[in-house]
Amino acid sequence: MAAIAPSEVSQGSPPAVLMVGTGEYTTGYVGGEAADSDKGAGVVGLVMFDLRRRGKVGRLAMCGTNGTKFPGIRRHMQRCIGDVYKGLDLSFDSFPADDAKDPQAYEAALATLRPGDCVTVFTPDDTHLDIALACVRRGCHVLVTKPIVKTLAEHAALAEAAREAGVLVMVEVHKRYDPMYVDARDRIQDLGQFSYLYAYMSQPKHQLETFKAWAGKSSDISYYLNSHHVDFSEWACLGIGARPVKVSALASTGVAAAQGMDTEDCITLTVQWQNTADGTLGHGVYTSSWVAPKADVHSQQRFFYMGTKGEVSVDQAHRGYTVSADGDQFRSVNPLFMKYKPSNGEFSGQGGYGYISFERFLDAAREVNAKTKTPADFDATLPTVGATFMTTAILEAGRRSLDAQGGAMTITYADATSHVPNGIVPA
Repeated sequence: MAAIAPSEVSQGSPPAVLMVGTGEYTTGYVGGEAADSDKGAGVVGLVMFDLRRRGKVGRLAMCGTNGTKFPGIRRHMQRCIGDVYKGLDLSFDSFPADDAKDPQAYEAALATLRPGDCVTVFTPDDTHLDIALACVRRGCHVLVTKPIVKTLAEHAALAEAAREAGVLVMVEVHKRYDPMYVDARDRIQDLGQFSYLYAYMSQPKHQLETFKAWAGKSSDISYYLNSHHVDFSEWACLGIGARPVKVSALASTGVAAAQGMDTEDCITLTVQWQNTADGTLGHGVYTSSWVAPKADVHSQQRFFYMGTKGEVSVDQAHRGYTVSADGDQFRSVNPLFMKYKPSNGEFSGQGGYGYISFERFLDAAREVNAKTKTPADFDATLPTVGATFMTTAILEAGRRSLDAQGGAMTITYADATSHVPNGIVPA
């Protein structure tokens, strides 16, 4: 495909969107069939097709590393999206070609974009930095799945590159738009100082097969799942003036190893938090697993928070809504994330927080393109690269603690009130 000459996205015109990564979250296509999860129709692709129908995005493109998958992806999307919902155009340009394999195909795909266009990145964690930096250098706004990067040094480099380029870089952490999590975060602001948090999140062990290409090679279960509640903690604690200062980690092993994967089954991070107003301490415990049994939900996820003046508890997996049908198992369903069931033959999931996460990013990008706001204007309201340093520091410190046989890691800051970590050292 010939490259499109770079030109600014005109004010008011919808940006093109390049989707980098063709796996479960983008397409729902895993191992030649629909993913055995709650995302068989995917999320990113479906959302972008609907946003295009609504006039919020223009041209769509998708990029992977193995072009031979695209014929199967198109058939899968037709079956799971085109044949289910009326009025959705499923067309997209694809990179590399259907008969080619190219781990750097994103470079050719980016060459077809204009400054001001948008990119989503859902790829293995160790590829995020290079892809995101290439997007930034192209002048494109970019939304990266969590974790945005794996180290504090990478985070700082990406934040600086985004600032210099004047583009919006965000983390896709959709729980920030879950109405229960939003309400919990807002209530926490009135519950005094941070004292204690416990969070748990798991997925069934068949996900190891889904993620076998990168599990234990480019990332681990803590980066993948603990990132959700660590980000929630950062989001909540920024408002009350607490910051992480020390991290230690423990792991369980055995199940993944038996499947030939050199990775942990479960990881627990213990994080010491400091209330900057008076130096008092709180602590958080974050546990994630991908060896859970198959249950009524794809992902168990819950947390308990205690402040000095009150507490909050959320079971995100069970909303009091269950479904059972002949030929299908009993399930606790959550259409607040993604509503896949059509209404009168049409997609009607625009209110799901999985959908809203992408729409907020695109709306913010359009405001930056229109020059009515700058990327920094969103640091207080959205999970931008400039407002998520503490999450990266906790996740990196946890990995380094595991590699040091559980030794504690201290997170350092420039001064006694800063909420932007500048280093990680052994305690």
